[in-house]
Amino acid sequence: RAIIIRNGEIIPMSREFTPETERQRLQFLAFLRPELLGKEFTHLEFPRRIQPKELGKKMLYRDQNMNGWAYKKIEEDDLKFPLIYGEGKKARVMATIGVTRGLGDHDLKVFSSNIHIKPFLSCFPEVKVYDLTQYEHCPDDVLVLGTDGLWDVTNDKEVAGVVMEVLTSYEPNDPCRYTMVAQELVVRSRGMLKERGWRLANDKLGSGDDISVFVIPLGGPGNYT
Repeated sequence: RAIIIRNGEIIPMSREFTPETERQRLQFLAFLRPELLGKEFTHLEFPRRIQPKELGKKMLYRDQNMNGWAYKKIEEDDLKFPLIYGEGKKARVMATIGVTRGLGDHDLKVFSSNIHIKPFLSCFPEVKVYDLTQYEHCPDDVLVLGTDGLWDVTNDKEVAGVVMEVLTSYEPNDPCRYTMVAQELVVRSRGMLKERGWRLANDKLGSGDDISVFVIPLGGPGNYT
């Protein structure tokens, strides 16, 4: 995810592509090409996993054309594992992968099966243009680009707070100030190693994922006015 911090304002520059945000695209592909699901998955989504004893009963569901939910009578095919399962950070495509866009992974398959997952992963990026010439940027205006190891435990506002805190402790012309911001963001997201594992300052679990952070200045070196 990337955000721009300009004059203290947070400007989102990207969004996560997850099974939840791209649910309808995934379901539509599965609807058009059901052979991609093998005989193990259904493209329909239900609030929870259907049990055999619920055959013939009515259950909320939604398909590729629906934003809301409706009721349907549970049939044998509905007992298959859903194409998208779980919520939030635990949502997975075919119970395997939590992202829906990426390069490579052509041989990625569902565990213990011959069902390929790659057809559901799009290689097309979302492009957002930010015109640097439209604004006057000071040395404290930056683009922060980080992996989900950062964003899983640190929100946009907290990142902006760290950026402002660290930058103000260095001279505007000091080039290492941006490196120190990136380092501080990594350290705070990892947390401190305690008896109960890596913990943040609020005692919540620190990030257990890769944490890579780039802090890119948008304005050249100069003095404040």
